[in-house]
Amino acid sequence: MKIICRKKGFTLIELLIVVAIIAILAALAFVALNPLERFQDSYNAQRWADVNAIMQAIKLYQLDNNGVYISDIDDLTVGLYYQIGSGDSCNDTCSNPTVVLQTECLDLEGLVDEGYLASVPIDPNDTNAGGDETRYYFMKASTGTVTVGACSEQLGSDAVIQAISVSR
Repeated sequence: MKIICRKKGFTLIELLIVVAIIAILAALAFVALNPLERFQDSYNAQRWADVNAIMQAIKLYQLDNNGVYISDIDDLTVGLYYQIGSGDSCNDTCSNPTVVLQTECLDLEGLVDEGYLASVPIDPNDTNAGGDETRYYFMKASTGTVTVGACSEQLGSDAVIQAISVSR
């Protein structure tokens, strides 16, 4: 009597079919997740983190110095918006129409020198952003409240572009 032993396993065709099905499902998931929106959401999340870091550094400096802002902030005109940067002029405009930037920049390198910021943040995706013009803005109100915000918000997964700003 002759015993025939069959080896168990998958044929090449079966493996190719499974790989093709997985590739189709991966492609559908990639399209459904919309990677552009995910990138824009991540850039906006970085902007929120940057705005909060700048505000925290400003407020910590003020707290450590008996309520006095760093001199570059004290010298600003109340109620006007200034782009944060170390350049000679900040002639950009914000995507937020209510924010009209002055041509003078607000240099916050003093906060870096004093150890309140590791570095002055710049916008993560704006091609015009750099050390001279960060694409973040600052405004000091007559009530003593200060506002830090971003100029280059993106749509991401929201229905409308949300303003990224913090006031304290």
